[in-house]
Amino acid sequence: MDNPNNATDSGRYDLVIVGGTAPGLSVAISSLRSGIGLVRVIEQGTSVAFPELASENSLDIGYGETVSSIETVGDDLVVNTNRLSYRTRAALVALRPEDPEWSPLTTPPSSDRVLLDQLPDRLSDQDVLIIGHTDRAVEMVAQAAAGGAGVVLAGGGLDPARLSPAGENMLRRLERERRATLLYRANPDSIEVVDGFPMAFFDDRRTPDLQFDHVVFAAERQMAAPSLVGASPAAVASSKLWFVGDETIDGVHSASGVDVGQRIAAACFPEVELPVAPTPITRRARTQGLVEEFRDEHYNATITYFEPTHSDLWVLRVRPDHGDVSHIPGQYASLGLGFWEDRIDDAVDTGLDQRWHKLIRRSYSISSRIFEDNGYLANDDAATELEFYIVLVPPTDDNVPALTPRLALKRPGDRIYLGPKVAGRYTLSSVNDPSSTVLLLSTGTGEAPHNAMVLELLRKGHSGPIVSAVSVRKSADLGYEAKHRELERRYPNYHYLPLPTREEGVPKRYIQSLFTDGWFESEGIPLDPENSAVFLCGNPAMIGIPEKGDDGQEHFPETVGVVQLLVERGFTVDRRNEPGNIHYEEYW
Repeated sequence: MDNPNNATDSGRYDLVIVGGTAPGLSVAISSLRSGIGLVRVIEQGTSVAFPELASENSLDIGYGETVSSIETVGDDLVVNTNRLSYRTRAALVALRPEDPEWSPLTTPPSSDRVLLDQLPDRLSDQDVLIIGHTDRAVEMVAQAAAGGAGVVLAGGGLDPARLSPAGENMLRRLERERRATLLYRANPDSIEVVDGFPMAFFDDRRTPDLQFDHVVFAAERQMAAPSLVGASPAAVASSKLWFVGDETIDGVHSASGVDVGQRIAAACFPEVELPVAPTPITRRARTQGLVEEFRDEHYNATITYFEPTHSDLWVLRVRPDHGDVSHIPGQYASLGLGFWEDRIDDAVDTGLDQRWHKLIRRSYSISSRIFEDNGYLANDDAATELEFYIVLVPPTDDNVPALTPRLALKRPGDRIYLGPKVAGRYTLSSVNDPSSTVLLLSTGTGEAPHNAMVLELLRKGHSGPIVSAVSVRKSADLGYEAKHRELERRYPNYHYLPLPTREEGVPKRYIQSLFTDGWFESEGIPLDPENSAVFLCGNPAMIGIPEKGDDGQEHFPETVGVVQLLVERGFTVDRRNEPGNIHYEEYW
């Protein structure tokens, strides 16, 4: 074999890795764990990126070795260094060369305390800010912490899923062992020298302006050119020589530090059974500090009460950090959780990898607790929190719900997003006569706004008949039944009518049957379009709103809904420019 340096033949290896960087160590560790037996790491310096990982995994490392050439010999590669020659089945170049064109996004001031891609000579008892979001930044944080510095990483835009496995592992270890302060979402807007020391200014409510002994900018990712290691054209063209890097260069086999190990194993070691690699979502979720920063950035309220009616149905209350919770009964507010939160089921959100850092928002009608703890009617005007009544939506082949499967895992004290404003025109504004009949008809959690409406009517002394009917599958789905029964006991003009449709031993009845079976007449409840208001909330099939056809006329749905039955009695649908006495809120 060609050995221009007269280096000693070291024998045959399975894999030789040039560079003890985070990606290099990642591939070495994963290769050994996959059953690739003889793995050698060549490091030109005196230490690798993460010495503790190298020690824990008993890596075979040659320090002080510089590669001079990589050639092909038969089916193998030969990696020549200043000390040894390695014959190997495959090789990875994981060096990180300097990029003379690289410059940081934040313009650094001229100061010997502000450094580009290098640590200060003295680390012990120094406060050091490292700015960067790649493996290189994590390597520098680990080295500075090991040297005794107090380290802060400003990693704005850092994505754990784009780090090498070793970089991700070290990031979580630094966080867990509190050896560094990690700011995943923060980047300084500017660095200025104040009284001889660099000051970092953050345009971020969560991060104060901070002064350090040194500020270090960590360089971006950079792939080593084949010429840097003297790789021959035949070696480059083979599927046995790989380079760590995001660049696409014709004829060069390259991959990011995230997946290069899997790709080398698949191409060069077909006999090895590769372990299933963690998904980007799993890798991000393991970085608890990043999740906490997302929560701190997006969430503005706290769940104060979470009471399951059963496993799939809950009453919860939310208190905002700032602002009041004033609203008109019947209105709605938005709740939100991040895609980064865990789900209670095994469903996978469409496009989750691209949306993982974003917020899911959904609007929910505001309910009411109805009674204070002392038994008096609740005074929602003086409340400091909002109550919601929410059902878990299961995934189907056509729909993977995003919010409720995450909300199902929350408990009192957990943080959440609450929209800053309430909205909605589904209110009691049209009920001006206290002697009028008010019907509140709902399905499932469509009962929520009616709870607040009932409370409002009774507190104001409404004397006319009030009927709240709710259609559910099972009696267990009636989260407020006991409270409504108590209201019935106290107020003779109030009627609560639960209608379970799948309860064993209970005749099936729907909301529509109250009209077709003459229930109102039998109870002596007048239904006069001139002195009645009807509120419908929930399943669109129950409501049955007419739609305009091609002929320009409105047509009712094939399944008869409540609206059709009421229109036949002389009622009219309330529209924005045409007031009526049928008000509705569809839930999907």
